[in-house]
Amino acid sequence: MVFGARVWKTGIAVTLALYISAFLNFTPPVIAAVAAIFAMQPSIYRSWRYFLEQLQTNVLGAVLALLAGMFFSNNVIAIGIVCILVIIICLRMGMEQTIGLTLVTVVAVMEASAEWQFAVNRFLLSLIGIGCAFLINILFFPPKPKEQLGMQIHSVFSRMSLLLRTVISDEMKETVFRVEKKALQTALQTLSEKYKLMEEEVRKVRKAGFSRIRHLVIYKQMLHALYKGMQVLDAVEEHYFQATRSSQTDDYFDQHLERLIKFHEHVLLKFEDKLKADSSDGLGIEAENERFMTTLIDRYNEKPSGMLRLSVVAAAMFDYGHQVARLDKLVDHYHRGEEKEPLDALMKKLGWK
Repeated sequence: MVFGARVWKTGIAVTLALYISAFLNFTPPVIAAVAAIFAMQPSIYRSWRYFLEQLQTNVLGAVLALLAGMFFSNNVIAIGIVCILVIIICLRMGMEQTIGLTLVTVVAVMEASAEWQFAVNRFLLSLIGIGCAFLINILFFPPKPKEQLGMQIHSVFSRMSLLLRTVISDEMKETVFRVEKKALQTALQTLSEKYKLMEEEVRKVRKAGFSRIRHLVIYKQMLHALYKGMQVLDAVEEHYFQATRSSQTDDYFDQHLERLIKFHEHVLLKFEDKLKADSSDGLGIEAENERFMTTLIDRYNEKPSGMLRLSVVAAAMFDYGHQVARLDKLVDHYHRGEEKEPLDALMKKLGWK
């Protein structure tokens, strides 16, 4: 978890849970605080799903713990057996994420099994914590995956473009390149997780609009294009400098890669409606990309020695350019309103069918 709204909301939820517990004279209030920490989720949909799942598993766990407590009191062996049983049930119900907090409820209820009032008190403490986390998550700085995804895409692209613009010329220090590339990999992973949150919300909400699904298709292609750019970095690092090449070859690769990066930047800006619709020539890039690859193939046929590694790099660059061109077409169709694909076709692009 990075420092952000979720950190603040967790603190507020814990504070609210403690205040409510003290106001209702429920003890120990730390159970409500622990429940609030566990229940804070990165999206509204996950908060609601987590709330419902925790309600089910906590009721089940509390009932089992209460029944076991009546027969075995707070025997430590009995507590362990009930915990194992609850874990098995949660796994069978497909609610793995609820196991931690449910076990807290089970242990707290069985520890107070001498009187059922105390057991109910501990169960209600868990519900207070879960409820506070849910309310705080939707009332204060509610998660906005779409806006966050857009900002992160630009941030990842800026980092990637810097590496791509300097990788062929080998201008960046080796230690700096390693650090920046590792940071890019981490940022891409975070971006993928953010996309999954957005896709999850759109997919699970029954009234998800056609426009939201089209946005999702574009964001998926954006993410795909960024990963292809990352593959260019890997290919250059693994093969380019090990190949025999001339300064003219370096310039040729460097110039084409610069053209692809600039085109990628234009497409991202065009999607945000900051550029004119015809400001970037996608067809021209596709033709140039094909010429680039054809030229490398011809050189390989004429003189295969030393060209094999360069062909691997060229293929990665070609694929990167191809995916950015596909993104450009999606953005053009989106802005012009020309794409009238049925909902089933869009869902197929997302892999939902």
